[in-house]
Amino acid sequence: MTKEANLYGSKVVQIPAPRFVIFYNGEEKQPEQKILKLSDMYFQYEENPALELEAVMLNINQGCNQRLMESCKSLREYSEYTARVRKYAGIMELDDAVERAITECIREGILSDFLSKNRAEAKKVSIYEYDAEKHIRMERAEAKEEGREEGREEVLIGQIKKKLAKGKDLHQIAEELEEEEAHVSSLIEKIRKMS
Repeated sequence: MTKEANLYGSKVVQIPAPRFVIFYNGEEKQPEQKILKLSDMYFQYEENPALELEAVMLNINQGCNQRLMESCKSLREYSEYTARVRKYAGIMELDDAVERAITECIREGILSDFLSKNRAEAKKVSIYEYDAEKHIRMERAEAKEEGREEGREEVLIGQIKKKLAKGKDLHQIAEELEEEEAHVSSLIEKIRKMS
């Protein structure tokens, strides 16, 4: 493409326009196609960002992008393999689920050449990908729970502040809020440090 071009000259070297494609096979519901923009990740919105990158995300889960799947055998077979790993992981240990999916796919001619030649590596990568996906889901759930707890604590602090302003003591506040005195006491201490 640029092999014969003078890269150090003053004339602009023409290159083909780049296209970025992301194949999505996660478990969250996604549309068949979606444009992802780098600028959507910026802290602050800019109408005309100095640097922009667009990528087309194509959902390759089973039942999605049928035309693409019909025209690309490898992608269709990879989608089938992934679906089997997920299905079996729901009823058995992940290691066994991946092994079963690989064995079945080889037997049924699904990615059979690749899986036969690269069985150990495919197994290791599949287990890692599935575990990473599960880890992300668990982290999100944990973060949501932490957010709920923080929100609950903020509400309690607000209620305690109001009751302290009315001259109520620790015992009265704990009783009215139906909270343990030790917990209310620690929140009062937190309020005093914040002031």
